[in-house]
Amino acid sequence: MTMQAFLHQVMAGLASGAIYAAVALALVMIFKATHQVNFAQGELAVFSTYVALSLIQRGLPYGAALAISLVVSFLAGVAIERVIMRPFKNAPEVTSVIVFIGLLVSINGLAGWKFTSSIQQFPSPFPDRAWYSSTYLSAHEAGTICVTLCVLGLVFAFFRFTRLGLAMRAAAENPRSSRLVGIRVGWMLALGWGLAAALGAVAGAMAAPSLGLEPNMMASVLLYAFAAALLGGIDNPWGAPIGGFLVGVFINLAGAYAVGEQLKLPLALAVIVGVLLFKPSGLFGRTIVVRV
Repeated sequence: MTMQAFLHQVMAGLASGAIYAAVALALVMIFKATHQVNFAQGELAVFSTYVALSLIQRGLPYGAALAISLVVSFLAGVAIERVIMRPFKNAPEVTSVIVFIGLLVSINGLAGWKFTSSIQQFPSPFPDRAWYSSTYLSAHEAGTICVTLCVLGLVFAFFRFTRLGLAMRAAAENPRSSRLVGIRVGWMLALGWGLAAALGAVAGAMAAPSLGLEPNMMASVLLYAFAAALLGGIDNPWGAPIGGFLVGVFINLAGAYAVGEQLKLPLALAVIVGVLLFKPSGLFGRTIVVRV
């Protein structure tokens, strides 16, 4: 293949990686606070995207529909933590895994029942043409990268420069000490769930125009995002987005030049297994040593 085709695959991989980065960060946020993986993260994103599409079909502008879906997603995330997950906070890990899987199946079924199981077209907020006459990126791909970078920047600024963000970080890092200084750890965790759900909603809105909106749209995205979170460091919110872009480029290039499109998902699983075997802490995660 020509250099032009190679660059196109790299840029398309960055666009896909932007979506993986947002979902990976959402996964890491939940893991940091609970040490559990939210298997229903993709389904929450799909449901919020259906909400946005319903509002658009009712005549609302794209921006207003997306903003409302983000608020709905945030509130849903808070409600799920307070009502469903909180009663199991001291339960064995296998119980929490079962609850997460139950959430996944329930939200998936609810989306199919409430909306439809057939593929629907979701509009893109970007024009249907190449980005500044570029042969490497479509306007939607370029917009996806820009939107994701802006959202990630806002999230990092929130956690770095606001009192609420610092309180949420403290509650995730050391709940006991946080309680001693008056931080309401339970509510900080609930807000973290809401923020993770809103991040997933952004990823869903960016992915839907390319993938087509249907209840299982985010299933493969979640696997790629999980690989990205592990690669960047499952306990490192700064590493997760980097892992997302790396996985996006790597999977795209491997699909084009090596394994083919049909083996992209098994390749993501191979990345997960490889990281767990040879670098469990990921590229930027912390290695924890426990003395026995």
